[in-house]
Amino acid sequence: MNMYQLGQHFEKDMEKAVANKENVIEGKSYRFTVLTDNLIRLEYNKNGVFQDKPTELVWYRNMEKVPFEKKESPTLLEIKTKYFKLTYVKEKPFIGTKMNPIAHLKVELLNTDRIWYYGHPEARNFGTPGFSLDKTEGKLKLSKGLYSSDGFVAIDDSNSNVMEKNGTVSRRREEEIDIYLFMYGRDFKKCLQDYFKITGSPALIPRYVLGNWWSKNVAYDDNSIRALVGEFKDKEIPLSLLILSDSWYESNYKNQKINSGFTWNQKLFPDPVSLVQYLHSYGVRLGLSINPTLGFYPYENNYATLTKYLKPDSNGIIPFNVYDPRTIDAYFKILINPLDDMNVDFYWIDSEEQNNYNLLWLLNHYQFYNASRNYQKRPVILSKNGQIATHRYPVTYAGKTVVSWESLKMISLFNIASTNIGNNFFAYDVGGYFKGTEDSELYTRFVQLGVFSPILKFGSDKGMFYKREPWKWNFKTYEIAKDYLQLRHNLIPYLYSECYRYHKDGTPLIKPLYFDYPDYYDDDIYKTEYYFGSQMFIAPILRKKDYVMNRVIHKFFLPKGVWFDYETGKKYNGDRAYLGFYKDQDYPCFVRKGAIIPLTYYPEEENINDTTPPKTLEITIFPGMNNSYDLYEDDGVSDLYKKGYYLLTNIEYQYKLNHHLITIKSVEGKTGIVPDKRTYRIKMKNTRTPDDVKVFFNKQPYKYSVYQKSISCIVEVKDVPSVGTLQIEISGNHIDIEAENLVRYDVLSIIQDLQIKTELKEQIYQVLFDEKWDNKRKRIEIRKLESKGLEKKFVNLFLKLLEYLEQV
Repeated sequence: MNMYQLGQHFEKDMEKAVANKENVIEGKSYRFTVLTDNLIRLEYNKNGVFQDKPTELVWYRNMEKVPFEKKESPTLLEIKTKYFKLTYVKEKPFIGTKMNPIAHLKVELLNTDRIWYYGHPEARNFGTPGFSLDKTEGKLKLSKGLYSSDGFVAIDDSNSNVMEKNGTVSRRREEEIDIYLFMYGRDFKKCLQDYFKITGSPALIPRYVLGNWWSKNVAYDDNSIRALVGEFKDKEIPLSLLILSDSWYESNYKNQKINSGFTWNQKLFPDPVSLVQYLHSYGVRLGLSINPTLGFYPYENNYATLTKYLKPDSNGIIPFNVYDPRTIDAYFKILINPLDDMNVDFYWIDSEEQNNYNLLWLLNHYQFYNASRNYQKRPVILSKNGQIATHRYPVTYAGKTVVSWESLKMISLFNIASTNIGNNFFAYDVGGYFKGTEDSELYTRFVQLGVFSPILKFGSDKGMFYKREPWKWNFKTYEIAKDYLQLRHNLIPYLYSECYRYHKDGTPLIKPLYFDYPDYYDDDIYKTEYYFGSQMFIAPILRKKDYVMNRVIHKFFLPKGVWFDYETGKKYNGDRAYLGFYKDQDYPCFVRKGAIIPLTYYPEEENINDTTPPKTLEITIFPGMNNSYDLYEDDGVSDLYKKGYYLLTNIEYQYKLNHHLITIKSVEGKTGIVPDKRTYRIKMKNTRTPDDVKVFFNKQPYKYSVYQKSISCIVEVKDVPSVGTLQIEISGNHIDIEAENLVRYDVLSIIQDLQIKTELKEQIYQVLFDEKWDNKRKRIEIRKLESKGLEKKFVNLFLKLLEYLEQV
């Protein structure tokens, strides 16, 4: 066994960390590097020694020449790009005086009144998630992020360790100021792109990660896991990924349970290889919980081999030192790689090292890149937030949250605030992890938010009364959860394409509403809203319903443009607030006019756990304007996409009133990536059955079928070659269905459902929508109905409705 060499997959390219000399302006004690139009590196060292090695955060500085102007005198230096102007008193320390903090160095954001200086408080920074939400129900704890309403942010890299060519880290030899200053104004996407240029692109996660996760902290054994997978199958609920917590491994040391181990518990899992094969045969991937930070114990099967390279302490425990290459090398080759050889898919680093971010970051880094040694296995891990370039090491875990509505709200904020530092793969336990009170309504809202989050992970503490299995709830809750979990699985083609865009050009999968409307960051109602990919917009429900009305009264804001409710097809004009009344089964998911949503569609005979490119692709289109969407597909598990083994399919939609033309064309990549032939279901929302349908493949007529389902027209084309051009033309008289949103229809539905005398319902409706009366008069008339038999609780309900209707 070749020990003490970490391997090529850990090595760093040192040349890429050295800046292009044409972008460098240097003096005796200072160095400025213009990395992009918006980004500059600021260094000061009194000895004139500067750092050219990659750091833990910054790996790349060798950019193309950036156009900038330089003016200097014996005492003053000025650097100017299209977006900022730096002024510096040469050779002076960056910091000024208490009276004038910008005396020596200032950077102006052009075309604004904003100025950055060394030591700037940056009080308008919106923050980003910290280590975890463990046991937290109070105020959200945030660290510094990239997004600021100032339009600039400085990332201080002065104390970051440096990386050596062999992949190890070491302390800096010289103290220096080393700052990366992003001057982006309102173009935060450019800030993210610049950040990814110097830190590395977001990882492209394996496709199965976008499915439904299961990680309940239960002492499963071989039989109970097979029973669980069978239960999901029988209930027709997709399951993509199963994580085993701290009971899968041997852990008994001197009659104490240790929360660390790497050897299968033979009593529970006599044949782990067979178990992994079984799970894979059902399309389920396996993750294992590990925690090397506690050291390596004598109960490991490979303990004797470990002692040949690492020295145990007086108790026989081998300490774990993440900074020691010998320890890291032995850890992977002797403990982890044998698990990989069993086809374990990924690892959950269940460490509590919240007081040592460097340790956790480096462990995440090594764990992730060890998995990359085999191009056939695309790396992914689950870990707490290491605080350094978390986008490189997906997935970040929120920690153990309390079962409560407060946790749901905090999670929604954490979920979107991750984008403030460029990290979109954030996982939390759907339903909450522990404590609190199990509640069907809360569970439902957790599931729905999870469906419209980048990662959907079920998890809970030990205990028979934590109900994460949908079938353990009442029938209504079970059916709602089942429908949404099926929807999540069906969304994988859309989500994976959006993940590819995130990886390729830095377009975030989640974009908070406050990026476009910064004033709403302080608004408790709207601050949790976000774009979900390029086509969807989510306004999460985070509060309990009105139990008399049996609905959540939900106020939401829609951005500019025209939007449709994803499920009902209701139409909304954007840039304004609305009031909605949502039943348990409803959720405020909206799509843009002209939206194109590619979905998996599984016939009954197919494996619903399968996350590979589907044989049947359903493309849902919302009418109203032209649009184009690029569907990205690859094998979903390997790194072969880097060698061109992928397929990019363009879906183009051309809209005219009562006339729709859809063109599906493979435009880039290789054959053999997706099924040679597939069935396309074109689902035109808000469209009646057309008078005329024409279908062509490579300009030749092709057979099809057409039928109506509710407000959607579906054209199905079977057994179409996946490489080529498919055109579908739909036309007719009055086939477009107008679906304007009218609050009165929602209120009418509420009145219909209430247990109120029928003759009173007519009077209530007339009062609420009588255009001759103002709201003061309407309140009086509502109160009068109490004398006619309207119960007090209903009087209060309609008074509340009037109050909400006033706000819209």
